Amino acid sequence: MKLLAFDTSTELCSAALYLDGAWLAREEMAGNRHSELLLPMIGALLAEAGLALTDLAGLAYGKGPGSFTGLRIGCGVAQGLALGADIPVAGVVTLEAMAHSTGAAQVMACIDARMHEIYAAAYRRQDEVMVEVMAPALLKPAALTLPDAGDWLGCGTGFAAYPELLSGRLSELRPGVYPHAQAIAQLALAIFAAGRGSAPDAVEPYYIRDKVALKTRER
Repeated sequence: MKLLAFDTSTELCSAALYLDGAWLAREEMAGNRHSELLLPMIGALLAEAGLALTDLAGLAYGKGPGSFTGLRIGCGVAQGLALGADIPVAGVVTLEAMAHSTGAAQVMACIDARMHEIYAAAYRRQDEVMVEVMAPALLKPAALTLPDAGDWLGCGTGFAAYPELLSGRLSELRPGVYPHAQAIAQLALAIFAAGRGSAPDAVEPYYIRDKVALKTRER
């Protein structure tokens, strides 16, 4: 199976090709340059592999939560490319991709959501499947708790932004973990193998938050 995946939900812009067990990948800290970087990244990967989009079995994208602008860019590119190539798509939750990439058995994944809030979700690994223990949520940092006792790894930029998060209650901390296209592709493999890819017009972001800026009185 050959898959393309990418993520634009955070500061890291990444793209990856899965080629029947082999990988090609690109990544760059983008800031707000995702729209400049993503399509050239994808083009470079396809050229290196000698493939066209129509050669792919599917396209996976990080659907969120994350930056509103980044999610809109990613979803727009996913829909446009998939429509043009007539290939199915799969949206993967960014927090799940982060948890999967750690290799840990129990993971609390957390992204800095700005505005004094975080996006967080907890997962438990069963073989190569990440089972949701705490659904993705938008929280004040002080409201974050572990689902149960045991060894939990914390990962993501939420822990970098709020070092006091779950202080003393985690067995390991990896604040430098971001959603990455390779993890998104790994999770999407089972979706496409089961024939559960969606039509391009089903592409949509998973925002959680319903507003993007604080009003003056809220600051």
